Amino acid sequence: MSTVTMFLNRRLKKSPYEQRAMEHGATLFSLYNKMTLPMVYESWEKTYEHLCEHVQLWDVACQRQVEIVGPDALRLTELITPRDVSRCAVGQCLYAPLCDENGGIMNDPIILRLAEDRFWLSIADSDVCFWVKGVAYGRGFDVRVFEPDVSPLAIQGPKADDLMAEAVGEHTRDIRFFWFIDEMVVGTPVKIARSGWSGQGGFEVYLQDSSKGNELWDFFWDVGQKYNVGAGAPNLIERLETGLKSYGADMTIEHNPFEASLEPYIDVDKEAEYMCRDVLVRVRDEGPARRLVKIFIEGDLLPDMRYDWPVFEHDGNQVGIVTSKAWSQKFDTNFAFAMIDAPHMAPGSTLRVDADGEIRGVVVRRDNWEAA
Repeated sequence: MSTVTMFLNRRLKKSPYEQRAMEHGATLFSLYNKMTLPMVYESWEKTYEHLCEHVQLWDVACQRQVEIVGPDALRLTELITPRDVSRCAVGQCLYAPLCDENGGIMNDPIILRLAEDRFWLSIADSDVCFWVKGVAYGRGFDVRVFEPDVSPLAIQGPKADDLMAEAVGEHTRDIRFFWFIDEMVVGTPVKIARSGWSGQGGFEVYLQDSSKGNELWDFFWDVGQKYNVGAGAPNLIERLETGLKSYGADMTIEHNPFEASLEPYIDVDKEAEYMCRDVLVRVRDEGPARRLVKIFIEGDLLPDMRYDWPVFEHDGNQVGIVTSKAWSQKFDTNFAFAMIDAPHMAPGSTLRVDADGEIRGVVVRRDNWEAA
């Protein structure tokens, strides 16, 4: 098999931390929001072990921001999500699936409320800015929608609190989950949020001057030496164990929030107008036709996924697809997310999967990965 090489040019927006990621040994990159996302340093397994024990810096500048500001900013933000944004206070973050008129998930950003009339959407991998600008123009809202100069740097792992306290101050230990504060670091304003795409705890530092990327990385890297800091990235193994879903893999515009098991993060009966209310009320009342569930796949280590793996009944009838999978060191088996038709999604259900031509047994697990 030939080696795939990525040509980095001006069409791909450069991360302020790209140079440091390469210097620290990133060996595998993915494309995300027309930027590079470092994925692996050494191996998934070694990066996973280090993340669970120490602390890492992640270049996640590809979580690009969409700023919505103006008198109608709240109305617009409410319109594009079934989450009740009015309950989000200034200084708070909110995980909120964005849905189109059919209830399809357009993205699943973290919303940061910067002021009563100003929001950032910290987005997953899709062209949210163009869509939101179109909705705003079509409705005649009095807002500006644009991409600000903001580049998140994640600090993740069980030692993240110690690193941040030493680097910025002991008061950072008091930042509540999904809240943020304003600070000056390396002479430039940043927002520090207790958030991140792992279950190990940590922060996301929103740099507001992309020319300071190397300085910000070096500052936290130097302070982190006593905490065995390493370069890392969102880790497939850890995110599956934690139950974190990936937009574009586990859910797309073809799925609604009920199918993606996102019920805790929507408010179907919220007071504000949103564009898919009738659809979601119907799905809530009738039940989703399929659902994202957790499964174990029998046997030894399977190859990486490049395409969907079909899941089927023992008689050969297809009832779903595997969306993400990895080998779990914790459970000593292949574990995965799968989008499965409703009659077969109960914990304990036994199915089969075609993993690149290899047929394996499948068992649906509970949401906490336990057996039925």
